[in-house]
Amino acid sequence: MEFLIYLDVCCLNRPFDDQETQKRIRLETEAVLRILAIVQMGDWRLQGSETFDDELRKTPEGARKRQMQIWAALAMSKVDITQQIESRSRKLAQKGFKDYDALHIACAEAGKADVLLTTDDRMLRLAAKYKDLLQVRVENPLQWLREVTNDRCE
Repeated sequence: MEFLIYLDVCCLNRPFDDQETQKRIRLETEAVLRILAIVQMGDWRLQGSETFDDELRKTPEGARKRQMQIWAALAMSKVDITQQIESRSRKLAQKGFKDYDALHIACAEAGKADVLLTTDDRMLRLAAKYKDLLQVRVENPLQWLREVTNDRCE
């Protein structure tokens, strides 16, 4: 099955987190890299956004940013911020989502992504709480990949 996937910036940061101290970080990294490999093979599609690009621009220069830019370039489509997206984002922020998280959700919704993947626990908790209000599924990349591939990823 083909999926249109929206990854937030924390997903692309995960491979640069400390892989040694927490098994969760290592497994989430493996999941993100596997998802990107499947996107690269053309089986799934990656969706980008103006919000993603703006957040990525704020990443300090260096090898991390260059690699994240390479991954971001895999996006087949890009959602530009409109007044409708800004309005939706403000409504989500009123529910407690951080500004960038609200914009990511609004962009993923507008772009008709099948799933927005994040490793941000706070965002995941809020998304679960308000799932009936969201027009996009918000999931952890490891949990989602396990579900769609019927794989334990361990």
